[in-house]
Amino acid sequence: MPASIQKERSFVKSIEIVGKTDLAPLTKGTPRFIDVLFRRYELKPVDLDAIATEESVYDDPVLAPHFKPSPKYENLHRFDPSARWTYREERAIVRKIDWRIMLWAAISFSALNLDRNNLSNANSDGILKDLNLSTNDFNLGNTVFRLSFLCAELPSQLVSKRLGPDRWIPIQMCLWSIVTSAQFWLSGRTSFLVCRALLGFIQGGFIPDLILYLSYFYKKTELPLRLAYFWGSMNVCTVIGSFLAFGILRMRGVNGKEGWRWLFLIEGLITLSIGVATFFQMPPSPTQSKAWFRPKGWFTEREEVIMVNRVLRDDPTKSDMHNRQGLNLKDLWKGALNFDLYPIYILGLMFGLPSGPPSQYLTLSLKNLGFSTLDINLLTIPSTVAGLFTLIGITLLSEVFDSRSLVAAMQDVWVLPCLIALYILPAHPHPWTFYTVASVLLSYPYTHAIQVAWASRNAGGVANRTINASLYNMFFQASAIVYANIYRADDAPRYVRGNRNLIIICAVNIFVLYPGTRFYYKWRNAQREKKWSAMSEEEKSDYLSTTKDEGNQRLNFRFAY
Repeated sequence: MPASIQKERSFVKSIEIVGKTDLAPLTKGTPRFIDVLFRRYELKPVDLDAIATEESVYDDPVLAPHFKPSPKYENLHRFDPSARWTYREERAIVRKIDWRIMLWAAISFSALNLDRNNLSNANSDGILKDLNLSTNDFNLGNTVFRLSFLCAELPSQLVSKRLGPDRWIPIQMCLWSIVTSAQFWLSGRTSFLVCRALLGFIQGGFIPDLILYLSYFYKKTELPLRLAYFWGSMNVCTVIGSFLAFGILRMRGVNGKEGWRWLFLIEGLITLSIGVATFFQMPPSPTQSKAWFRPKGWFTEREEVIMVNRVLRDDPTKSDMHNRQGLNLKDLWKGALNFDLYPIYILGLMFGLPSGPPSQYLTLSLKNLGFSTLDINLLTIPSTVAGLFTLIGITLLSEVFDSRSLVAAMQDVWVLPCLIALYILPAHPHPWTFYTVASVLLSYPYTHAIQVAWASRNAGGVANRTINASLYNMFFQASAIVYANIYRADDAPRYVRGNRNLIIICAVNIFVLYPGTRFYYKWRNAQREKKWSAMSEEEKSDYLSTTKDEGNQRLNFRFAY
């Protein structure tokens, strides 16, 4: 008898012996909001020593063989369908992952945003005037950055999947920090646009890389809240960046240089130091934390078994590929033709349009209303802090109500009345009235984390998830290209025409796109459920053995909405 068949039978037999009577239920019911807020429903069950291992396809002798990890899977040696663990053990390991993996991912993302957003602070110090640039030049610079960022998404993912995100991410960080510091020597329009293009090209793909990396460690129900913390770090970074700018911009005149030049130089050096440290802070996978500079690793063998099996029980497709296995053009083409994900891509393009221009032009608008450079950098802090709390809150609501489409629409629901208020303000509004309306608008509950996790959840399979993350982010970056050109110089300083267009887009998002996406996924699930439930167990097994459908194209896959 061939060895492969012997292994298959041994695998099935082990499942039949273990059974599933000792497993935890798949769901614990809908928790109260206060329980979600303090993570009680997940981390403090009634009996901490009860079995936390949840039922999965690996407990079904008929289905389990069709979901065995790939022989190339880097964590295969820790895969064990008979493994069991308690809530106490899982709580400890999740907390450890949060501190070891999530924290540094947030720091890395903060470094991205420190260098990506300092142009806004430089704008408050008069960089446009110093370089003889117009508002349209500023818009062009943002467009060039976004286009370069967008064009680099898929190539960056190809490199990352081959090298591994643990190697490629710190390389990216070091490269873009050098370009950021080089902006100290900007001399005019050409050098400004060249630097924006380089920054966009180097930073492109960084966010999908980090999201894919985090998916190696977290279950799909855990990822949205972690991504909320992830994007929440952007708000914290913005606050820190504002305080840094408040101090650094006071260096105007030092060695005869403008303050914004020192801002680029110093913040670039800060992110360079973080980039170098990142080489030593990102293990390739849950079972690969040991290295020459970390001989004992971060996790014990028992912890590695728990980490690997809890993630695979939640989503068996995460074992489809090795974490350094590259993608080919066929994979890219198949991912691009996965039309079931395009409703989320369209949302990624549209949802941020209404809030983009007011955010991008806040510092310039405040400067036009007479606020000083130093005051402007401090006045951006309240809305940033408020946005951090609304971000976490809306993500928690998404998990409480197990809804993505309806809850994600709340960002535009928040923004719409504020846009109307901006539109009806008088031609020469009181500075503090404008500031109040703009600050309330920019305190919106940012739903990007929900939609990123939603896209990842609906992808199915490592290859598709990798491509999906890039495509979603490409649509999202395209959104920034669009909104960078909504406020035009001939519409300044009130941007009445621009705000009217934003109101229309916001209404379309709320009343058409989000309900339409929800309806589409419910319809697709109903179609598949009708076919799947009509099959016998033998027919289901035969389908899984012979089908060429992959990832979210399989009949047994259900889309989240």
